[in-house]
Amino acid sequence: MIFGVLLAGGVGSRMGNVEKPKQYMNIGDRPIIIHTIEKFFVNDKFEKILVLCPEQWISHTKNLIKKYLGETDRIAVMAGGTTRNETIMNAISYIEENYEVDDDTIILTHDSVRPFVTHRIIEENIRYAQEYGACDTAVAATDTIVQSEDGKVISSVPDRSKMYQGQTPQTFRLKKLKSLYESLTDEEKKILTDAAKIFVMKGEDVYLVEGEVSNIKITYPYDLRVAETLIQSEQELSLIHI
Repeated sequence: MIFGVLLAGGVGSRMGNVEKPKQYMNIGDRPIIIHTIEKFFVNDKFEKILVLCPEQWISHTKNLIKKYLGETDRIAVMAGGTTRNETIMNAISYIEENYEVDDDTIILTHDSVRPFVTHRIIEENIRYAQEYGACDTAVAATDTIVQSEDGKVISSVPDRSKMYQGQTPQTFRLKKLKSLYESLTDEEKKILTDAAKIFVMKGEDVYLVEGEVSNIKITYPYDLRVAETLIQSEQELSLIHI
């Protein structure tokens, strides 16, 4: 079984003074979160799509799904945790309570504010996770990356040819991820904010899936303007293919 886990717990603090979390802001004719859900909803490989959001936004999220996608039992909405990994663990708990999980059960985790994820990226994440157990989506770094220990002075300049910028999805065998997470100390859980990092820290291989430059995370007001342009391009392309 394969489960899509959409992480929609952000409050959009970096978006500026806005009245709602960024995932509920519109691009084109619908909210960002709906664009993202649609990319998973059209893929019949998913047993269930789990949307994890702030508790106070659960009812609103359900209403949006009903409005844009109709009545469906393929999507479940629930509260996220206080951290990214706690949110993923909430999803795992739901899956374990409602399904017979085995060693081949896969969860594909994705940021709800990355609405331009492609069918190819999703399919490759599924295939790599089935074959290798864990994978992460990334693109080769185009800018020079600098490291600073104090935020004031450059301490090192890593070799750019070995640097990648992480995106999502990140996809794992469910049981393996849960086992590794439960092996962490409380201190490690505070530090490790990324599920793929847990695998790396525990000496497990995480395979790279090639991302796309267009698979942006909508974080700042500028990103919204870029997203509007990308949505317009997608709509124009769909009209050409009709």
